[in-house]
Amino acid sequence: MTEENQESNYDEQFVVDRATSSWSDLWKKDDYWSIWLGFLMLIFGLVVFFNNPPEDMDSKIKQANEVLKTESNRAPFKTVSWYQALDAKSKLKATNSSIGKTIKKITATPHRWDTNPVKAFLMDDETGEAKRKSALAKYEKAKGKEDKTLAEARIAEAAAAAKRFKSDKLINKAIDAIDMWRVAHSKVSNMKKKVSAAKPYNQIFYLLALMIFLALFFGIGMAAMGKSMPRFMLGFSFVFLIALLSYAASAQTTMKHYGIGYAAWAILFGLIISNTVGTPKWVMKAVQTEYYIKTGLVLLGAEILFGKILSIGIPGIFVAWIVTPIVLVSTYIFGQKVIKIPSKTLNITISADMSVCGVSAAIATASACRAKKEELTLAVGLSLVFTSIMMIVMPAVIKAIGIPYILGGAWMGGTIDATGAVAAAGAFLSDRALYVAATIKMIQNVLIGVIAFFVALYWCARVECLPGQKVSAIEIWHRFPKFVIGFIAASIIFSLLYEGLGKDVGYALIDHGAIRGMSKIFRGWFFCLAFASIGLATNFSELKGYFKGGKPFILYVCGQSFNLILTLLVAYIMFYKVFPEITAKI
Repeated sequence: MTEENQESNYDEQFVVDRATSSWSDLWKKDDYWSIWLGFLMLIFGLVVFFNNPPEDMDSKIKQANEVLKTESNRAPFKTVSWYQALDAKSKLKATNSSIGKTIKKITATPHRWDTNPVKAFLMDDETGEAKRKSALAKYEKAKGKEDKTLAEARIAEAAAAAKRFKSDKLINKAIDAIDMWRVAHSKVSNMKKKVSAAKPYNQIFYLLALMIFLALFFGIGMAAMGKSMPRFMLGFSFVFLIALLSYAASAQTTMKHYGIGYAAWAILFGLIISNTVGTPKWVMKAVQTEYYIKTGLVLLGAEILFGKILSIGIPGIFVAWIVTPIVLVSTYIFGQKVIKIPSKTLNITISADMSVCGVSAAIATASACRAKKEELTLAVGLSLVFTSIMMIVMPAVIKAIGIPYILGGAWMGGTIDATGAVAAAGAFLSDRALYVAATIKMIQNVLIGVIAFFVALYWCARVECLPGQKVSAIEIWHRFPKFVIGFIAASIIFSLLYEGLGKDVGYALIDHGAIRGMSKIFRGWFFCLAFASIGLATNFSELKGYFKGGKPFILYVCGQSFNLILTLLVAYIMFYKVFPEITAKI
């Protein structure tokens, strides 16, 4: 046999072995199990909430839409009746059904507390009643102010109507009065939620039930992958406890105010254990970072609805899809050519983490380039630190400088890493800033799969390609993180469902049903388990080599600085120079 024929046979056998491996991967790899489990939960959510729609949903939607149409034709601004009709539609949520409330009760994270951590899990009747009375007093005070501003808004609107909406002065006065009422109305809504929440509770039993359910949920996949399910479940109880304590710490009033969320606490608690007494071997059976977070990312895909993305139009797409790749590539080149970071995998993981959407992008990119777990931990750690700082500093800077809130929302949406932090920062400014910031971050999240594919392609073609070796499609496929397929599929399926049902029904059954009532809740728990696992599996001695010269820190700071400047510039051009008519409608 000639050397060429022998080499050809080796190649053919390689392809056969890879194909055989691909079939067994379907039930032996966590990439695929994250898809199966993610879709199992999404399907369950659809079945539950589609069979429990809000009462008289269709007739109430029809009635509200008729009012909206009439008021839009009657006045050149959004009237009191227009907003009241919108509020009526917004109350139609499948999550308000009895089964929706039950799911929320079972999966609820620890409650807010001040000085006594026991209050995160348990509140007696006496304390609950005292808290309810206090919340009710604040609610009644806020309600009185809302009633007053509503009356003033009606008077101002009537004055503008009396002049047939021909007086710009009266129109502006009516708009200002209605805006004042909406601010007061928002405060009343928040107070009403606090009154509802201020009641006795004992969450311990529900948390125990949730732990057992999640242990079985993930344990099925572990057993299929050839691991011991009982040993996994035993270790899982410890990982769940760390996640639970992390949620409790983030619920403390001061921590909540400063935006120090569960992710930072989970990693911190895990690091303390792993770097002091050490993570016990029986716990390591359940330290499955990628398994948890990949399943969570499949659920995240369902939250990315194309209809919402398109609602903000081309300006948002430009900010997210043009700036992000430029920043990612520039940061990577800067890290290699200027800072000279020794590890290319660390460089690209930090670059993706900082430029795309934080932890989610870091996980996908690390899988595509096969970065070390220590490199992923370092990238995630940097992201969490800067996210906590930016979500507090950026809204303050925007207010101090006087940047328009829509522009500020677009700026934060394109630069702050975590989706939750983006929403919190946007809420500091206004509802419109929150909408713009959250939508742009949602658009940016779409890039997770795209970035993962191109990183896998680049690593196969340039970074790890031997001289004379051709790029193998099979190798790209095996390097590509498969859970991204589930992420993309979930996004497409839920987007089609949302559009097929229509915006109003989709809002009630998809957005405030299967997503907020199921996938979003569990995604939070899955991410928290993943962060706890990162901490438990990481030792500072393994990380110290990567901090040499402070290069990762310098890379993140320089890359984020470039990101801040470019995002603000492009957002201003797109929203205020090229497409001002779209901005006016937001």
